[in-house]
Formats: sequence, C-alpha cells, structure tokens
Amino acid sequence: MRPAIVFRRLFVTFHSVAQSWARACAAALVGVALTVPARAAPADYRFELVTQEAKVGDAVLTVRLVDTRSGQPVTDAVIFAKRIDMAPDSMDEMTSTLAQLPSTEPGLYRFKTKLTMAGGWRLSLGAKVQGETGTVSDKLVFRAVP
Repeated sequence: MRPAIVFRRLFVTFHSVAQSWARACAAALVGVALTVPARAAPADYRFELVTQEAKVGDAVLTVRLVDTRSGQPVTDAVIFAKRIDMAPDSMDEMTSTLAQLPSTEPGLYRFKTKLTMAGGWRLSLGAKVQGETGTVSDKLVFRAVP
C-alpha cells in the first residue's frame, strides 16, 4: 500500500474520531449547564410595602420580598440591615427605632416602629436570600398620617 493512501486513511479515521469527541464534549457541557441551578442577582429581588400609609404613633410596617423573575414571594430571607428615617421630607436625622416581628405568612416581613410625626418616611432594608450571593437592598417610601 502506498504511503499517501495510508496517510489519507489515518487522517480520515483521526478526523472522524475527533469530530465524535467534540460532539460528546459539547453534549456533556450542555447537560451540565442544564443541571446547574441559575443564580439570581440582587436586582432580581425587590421589597414592596403592603400599604403605602401608616398612622402616626406605634405602627407595624409589613413588606413583601418578591422574586421579580417569577413574581413569587421569597421566604426565609435574613434581614440584617434596617433603618427608618424621614429622608423624603429632608430630615435624614429624624429616625426611629425599628424591630423585626415574626412573620404572619410566607414572604412577609414585619417591623414595629414609632412614627413620631406625620410626613414622608423611608424604610431601608438589607437582606440575604438563601442560596444566593449578594445583598438585596431597597429603600421604601411611605406616608405617616394623623
């Protein structure tokens, strides 16, 4: 057998094996990509006030944490940062105490505070969502009414 024919047969065989190997690797990568859960970014979550007004005095504020991709409430988030102030009325230094209360239903987070005067208030929250990286943070504005 001539060397050129041997070389051609070896090249065709090698080329066929390499193509099969490339297809197998591509299929494996697609399979891995489909089985690894997608991670959400902090921007994929948001806090929403349940009501936009609260009475002056002792108040309980309720917020919902929502996964914006599905619209579903997020349960078991860990709220680690919270602050309430009157920044909407240009009084950032006017703050009040804020204590987290037990939830009454999944995805709702409740906070007890004392709203000392009528006007605009801002509730600032920071949270960690289980299984996700990054911090979800939001600033919610509402009105205290007499």
